Amino acid sequence: MSNPNFTAFKTIARREVARILRIWGQTLVPPAITMTLYFLIFGKLIGSRIGDMGGFDYMDFIVPGLVMMSVIQNAYGNISSSFFGAKFGRHVEELLVSPMPNHVILAGYVAGGVLRGLMVGLIVLAIGMAFTHVRVPHPLIMISTILLGAIIFSLAGFVNAVYAKKFDDIAIVPTFILTPLTYLGGVFYSVRVLPEWAQTATQANPIFYMVNAFRYGLLGENATDINIGISYAVMLFFVVALGALGLWLLKRGTGLRS
Repeated sequence: MSNPNFTAFKTIARREVARILRIWGQTLVPPAITMTLYFLIFGKLIGSRIGDMGGFDYMDFIVPGLVMMSVIQNAYGNISSSFFGAKFGRHVEELLVSPMPNHVILAGYVAGGVLRGLMVGLIVLAIGMAFTHVRVPHPLIMISTILLGAIIFSLAGFVNAVYAKKFDDIAIVPTFILTPLTYLGGVFYSVRVLPEWAQTATQANPIFYMVNAFRYGLLGENATDINIGISYAVMLFFVVALGALGLWLLKRGTGLRS
């Protein structure tokens, strides 16, 4: 006999994946086009004038940052829009009154966000490989980092969706917080080129640790600006903290029960 919790988790995750694939023209194609433009404009045109960055060809250097940026944005956007849609349609209340545990509900939605982030990340990585000569010296670090990053921002998107009262609310955080943090997280540059005060300020940005850990996995230890152990500690902290916050919000029914 199958575990009912696992069946419930599969049902939510399968519904999320079906939603992603049903509107693939909105979920998978736009990030691929956007990142191709980034590679062409920043990598080929501007990068050819910048030269090396941190001892690597500029095009090679920005590939990890662009992949991680696409994963972060899509993992966050998927769960924030999907869960808020469930709130708006009032069928999230059916989940809350069911015997399904809160951690299963949260895990199901997070799985959908992670899967979309990974799908887009693989597409962007494949595009990047067409432009560069990246050889992935540390595949386990690359895979674990991209998973942790997708989980973190899926959980963050869930928190945003819980507190959102209208559709405009789920766009505020990506526009005014997520995008600036991403661009200032070392996607397009090494923090070593910044003045000392800016390097210190960048270390308060969690995306900085994710980008550098992924860059370590894709390019090697010489490409990172921070110790890999510190990067993993920061990422695991955010997984635990945001996961606990998500479960607490579900338990209280904050913004969910009318």
